Amino acid sequence: MSPDVISAIYVSLIAMGIIFLVLSILIITIKALEKLIPYKAPPPPPAKKQAAPADDLETEAHVAAIASALTQALGRSPAEINIVRIDRA
Repeated sequence: MSPDVISAIYVSLIAMGIIFLVLSILIITIKALEKLIPYKAPPPPPAKKQAAPADDLETEAHVAAIASALTQALGRSPAEINIVRIDRA
């Protein structure tokens, strides 16, 4: 073999050795950090209160009744009235 091929093989072996050395150092560092600073999972988000289906139907009925009363009282068509929010007392 020519000296150029032999030097290319040496350079390749040295480069691969350095890469594996750096990867080994990274693995050791990560393992050490796992031991020093353990992972703590965040608490689960609070469960949202879901309305019962009967409540939804009742709410829709109330909105429909309020919209009907407003159209009669204001003398406007239902398309002109937009109910955005209803506050319960």
